Amino acid sequence: MAYITLNKNNFFNNLDIISRFTKTKDKIALVLKDNAYGHGLIEMATLAQEYGVQKAVVQNDAEAKKIEQFFEYILVLADIPTIKSEKIRYTINDKNSIQKFPNGTKVELKVDTGMHRNGIAMHELQEVFEAIKEHGLILEAVFTHHKSADELTSEWFWQNDNFAKIKEKSLELAKKFGFENLRFHSANSASLMRHLNFDEDMARIGIAAYGCMNLPSALHVDGFKPVLSLYAQKISSRKIQSGERIGYGGTYEALQEIVVSNYNFGYGDGFFRVCSNNYTTPHQKVLVGRISMDNSSFICDDDEILIFNDASLVAKVIQTVSYEVLTSLKEIIVKKIVY
Repeated sequence: MAYITLNKNNFFNNLDIISRFTKTKDKIALVLKDNAYGHGLIEMATLAQEYGVQKAVVQNDAEAKKIEQFFEYILVLADIPTIKSEKIRYTINDKNSIQKFPNGTKVELKVDTGMHRNGIAMHELQEVFEAIKEHGLILEAVFTHHKSADELTSEWFWQNDNFAKIKEKSLELAKKFGFENLRFHSANSASLMRHLNFDEDMARIGIAAYGCMNLPSALHVDGFKPVLSLYAQKISSRKIQSGERIGYGGTYEALQEIVVSNYNFGYGDGFFRVCSNNYTTPHQKVLVGRISMDNSSFICDDDEILIFNDASLVAKVIQTVSYEVLTSLKEIIVKKIVY
């Protein structure tokens, strides 16, 4: 089976850079949802704990339960509690969901400041504070999410302005309804890099920690290194004569005699079929023929090849984002931590 390596030194390097922006590792909340962006939930939680990260962000209860032992604080972005833990907080994404949360649940309120995806409307703030109090929930934080922090537009600025108004109103309402020490956070990876003097209670860091963040040149931050590399092993090899075709549909025709080997990684493992006849590895091994469910063919005779060590480069080939490349990798792929 293909396997993944996770470079601990690169991960710690990335966290060092992030810590310079947050001014302390205590404000880093590592986003571990979707199998830690394909890196392995438990593997990355273990490394994060070793570095000293105490906060994590996940999508659901199941993920939270798996990493509870590694962190002091866990924020669940989109689930209703099925477990009770002093460490876990749950997001209110819609005012109509408040009644679904059990009495005594620790919650954080998401406010829509302009992305128009999840979160209550800004004008609903007082109504929602009242409902949270009425249902006996424990409100600990208010937060939002940026829609264009990685783009050179004005939207990052006006969302910040909207969130500043939310903070001011929330502090008033917190006093009225008895929610003490209310916290605030809005920064994702790209947003954090744009702050000259970061002063929020934490930053929710995903793609930057994994070393695959792409920003416009004006916003670029040097030094990040990809953590994940993907390797595949040879299943078989053969000589292909000039004029012979390879794989389903025979979409690649050899122009001369070549040695082609088949490797144990295909679209069933998370390799995009659109890369067929359109991808070259970092070591210049050319992919030929259509990618199969469990196989890919390269002009190569090596026992093992590096498929990629930077998801953002694969993303360029298939015109998507590194997030999609990484999260497409199947959880069952074996992972090894390297230095």
